[in-house]
Amino acid sequence: MEYKSSFRVVFGDSPIVKVIDFFLDNREFDYSLTDIAKNSDIGWSTLHGFWKDVVKLGIVVKTRRIGRAELYKLNMSSPLVKKLIDLDVDISKKLIQEEINKQKLKVKVTT
Repeated sequence: MEYKSSFRVVFGDSPIVKVIDFFLDNREFDYSLTDIAKNSDIGWSTLHGFWKDVVKLGIVVKTRRIGRAELYKLNMSSPLVKKLIDLDVDISKKLIQEEINKQKLKVKVTT
């Protein structure tokens, strides 16, 4: 069974959600488009189809160039990114609390 982050549980598995989720989980490093596509489990051409929008929205910023590859990182100074991070944390807390409540209920039923 494939692991799904809480962000993907709520927002689904569309390619853009997978990319945003990848960056939320890996915000300390920069990545090439090839690495982003591979680690997000989407096709390179699919990524290329919406990548300019992700850059234009300021979700990611170009950090450097290595050879012909441009590397990108989550734009931690973007108000939109800050809200996405807060939302990701809130979703995680909510789902964790629901699981805790389920476990407590199971314990009560079996005792």
